Amino acid sequence: PPASRTAMGDSGGSVVSVDVERISLGGKEHHIQTNHGSVSVAVYGDHDKPALVTYPDVALNHMSCFQGLLFCPEAASLLLHNFCIYHISPPGHELGAAPISPKRPAPSVDDLADQVADVLDFFGLGSVMCLGATAGAYILTLFAAKYRERVLGLVLVSPLCRAPTWTEWLYSKVESNLLYYYGMCGLVKESLLQRFFSKVTMAWFNFLHMTFPLLFLKHILKLYP
Repeated sequence: PPASRTAMGDSGGSVVSVDVERISLGGKEHHIQTNHGSVSVAVYGDHDKPALVTYPDVALNHMSCFQGLLFCPEAASLLLHNFCIYHISPPGHELGAAPISPKRPAPSVDDLADQVADVLDFFGLGSVMCLGATAGAYILTLFAAKYRERVLGLVLVSPLCRAPTWTEWLYSKVESNLLYYYGMCGLVKESLLQRFFSKVTMAWFNFLHMTFPLLFLKHILKLYP
């Protein structure tokens, strides 16, 4: 169905215009203007129920990162029975996102954590449960450290628990340059897959080589027009 436009008030009392469109599984996607830019939030469930906020990993959105939960009937029904789920997608990662201009400054991790607080203010939420994967787990951990009174609990999947070494930093720079100049080459694909799956898993489940590169290719290329 066509997108509709609604307005909701933020914590300061001003009115913010928000584009809302229906997405699959009965949810609605809200594009919210925060103090650090626009962010997409897909909301599923009854707003009167306790809030569960999710945050995906780099280059993924709520559908590609949490589809195992969304498309598992038992898990989805259990979650929606107990929570209203607020899926936050980082800037440029939402469904149908336009390519990000290289001239646009990238938000810091502190900015992303503050965006979570802005989202909670927008929906009038107090304390929430949080579910994050990898980089998303780090963002929500930082959010919890800055806004302790607003977090009831954290569920972290493969969180980043320490600063990267110089070797990891250099490897990341090389990958970024490869992705920028050569696109989704074989080395970048392998590195992204290893981010999520161990060598044992990759050896046993060869179909992952066919499935996940398509997801990564679809979402990452939007970051590098």
